Amino acid sequence: MRQYIYAFVVGGIICVIAQVLMDTTKLKPAHILVLFVTLGGVLSALGVYQPLVNIAGAGATIPIPGFGHAMVSGVLEEIEKSGIVGVFSGGLKATAIGLSAAVLFGYIMALLFNPKG
Repeated sequence: MRQYIYAFVVGGIICVIAQVLMDTTKLKPAHILVLFVTLGGVLSALGVYQPLVNIAGAGATIPIPGFGHAMVSGVLEEIEKSGIVGVFSGGLKATAIGLSAAVLFGYIMALLFNPKG
């Protein structure tokens, strides 16, 4: 039960930070998206994000900083296995399922609904 609460609180804090940035700055949602992915990657490379994932689980991996964390974690794993080639393949291997699902479901929704051009 405690892990659900941690996931809710951490995910909520990430969303609150994004909302505060949208309300108090002139940053567009796309800028905040890039900022959060980059921040997740940097915090992961510094070893700060993984303890947060260990505590909050999906509350830290599902929001967009979790994507940056997954990419950097995949790169670091693949570098250990394959050397420098891992820089190019690790991030894609680690996030391939999520990217494929996003493309597939986006395509299905475009077929079902009339997207604005």
